[in-house]
Amino acid sequence: MENFEEQKHSETPKGGDIIELVPEKLVYEGAALAKIDGYPVFIEGACPQDKLKVRILKANKNFASAVIEEILEPSPHRVKPFCPMHNVCGGCGWQHIDYDFQLEQKKNIVFETVKKITGEDIEVKDVIPSPQTRAFRSKVQYPVSQTKVSKRLLAGYYKKGSHELVNIKFCPIQPKIIDKITEFIRQNAQELGISGYNEKLHKGELKHLVYRYSCSENELIVIFVVNDTKLSEKFKKLSKKLIEEFAHIKGCLINYNTDKTNLIMSGDTRKILGENYITEKIGDKTFKISANSFFQVNIGSAKNIFNIVKDIIKNNYPNARILDAYSGVSSFGIWLSDIAKEVVSVEEAPSATKDAAENVKLNNVTNLTALNGDAKKIFEQLVQKDEKFDVTVLDPPRKGCSKEALDFAIKLSKKSIIYVSCNPSTLARDLKYLKENGFRTKYIQPVDMFCHSYHIESVAWLEATE
Repeated sequence: MENFEEQKHSETPKGGDIIELVPEKLVYEGAALAKIDGYPVFIEGACPQDKLKVRILKANKNFASAVIEEILEPSPHRVKPFCPMHNVCGGCGWQHIDYDFQLEQKKNIVFETVKKITGEDIEVKDVIPSPQTRAFRSKVQYPVSQTKVSKRLLAGYYKKGSHELVNIKFCPIQPKIIDKITEFIRQNAQELGISGYNEKLHKGELKHLVYRYSCSENELIVIFVVNDTKLSEKFKKLSKKLIEEFAHIKGCLINYNTDKTNLIMSGDTRKILGENYITEKIGDKTFKISANSFFQVNIGSAKNIFNIVKDIIKNNYPNARILDAYSGVSSFGIWLSDIAKEVVSVEEAPSATKDAAENVKLNNVTNLTALNGDAKKIFEQLVQKDEKFDVTVLDPPRKGCSKEALDFAIKLSKKSIIYVSCNPSTLARDLKYLKENGFRTKYIQPVDMFCHSYHIESVAWLEATE
């Protein structure tokens, strides 16, 4: 097997071909990449340095996808997954790879993605590991369905690349209490005659179970996402049972979502019983987080990200005027308020802006203004008022920033832009645009937010070149 990696293949492989390969690295979206004479083959569930017999699923002139038929010799980085559902659940696909090697691969993915798109060798620092690699997930969203014959409710995650639901009884990356509550809901909802959602027919009541969990307080809220426009007695009864059974549950809520889209929650969330928010303490700061408000799902890694941003500003731009864009509940703004002259936070979601105003009071912050509205529009208004900020913190969704939002951010930022991203491709695209418009990236610091998956959070520090 000495020449294993040098395997030659006279022509492009075809679907059904059985080939021996050694993958060289992991790529964004999670597969491992092997090459035949430079021709890329993406292999699901493989680990770099595995010696494999694979079956080609489909091939075109640019690349092929394959599945493992046999592991001839496992990679030194291959480990036994700690979750028994790893092979069927699409939740976290890298459990078969040792954690330190996952971090190496993530660093490489960020570097290569950024280099490919920007053409630059931007420094990418070693990935900061998650303080916890299990039970770290503080927001959980389970799709719900129902079996045809026994009408048993199923709640869990979809199989990778499918809409086939895997009923999850135990998930090691979330707090154990969520497993217990989910099992209680499955049993009691069925007894109360609550039906699970059928995606194809757009029928059934309960579409999703959503949990928001506070690590610091060890309590949570439960949100029922329903294919309905009014609250039925069944959900009132279920909420009462839940709050009586579990001291951890601070409140039960209902979210009305009758749309046939991939959007899990609509903007219409109402309280059934108890509170409609959780409180999370990080360091000396307290954050109120409502059902619909964005907050990082890994609190330990969120704290690391907050501190990276704070250290860059504190050490380089003392007493800065800061613009905190896509700010959610103003988590960055509040974290940075101690070292800032002034902070202006911008957030589109009304629930998050409302939380931000309360968080400002909770933390006795006197130098933060929270503005509600689309980032692009608020930026434009700030430009028209000739506002300037020493530092702009951008923390956009996965799709990155719009060109217009970046144009305004460039005009508003005197010294630095700090860009927090959960998608290396859109990060690279936006860094390229910022470079063309006067902001050079000094370095990128990745942080492991979503352990055992290909997802990567990164903090990029840019400085004005003029």
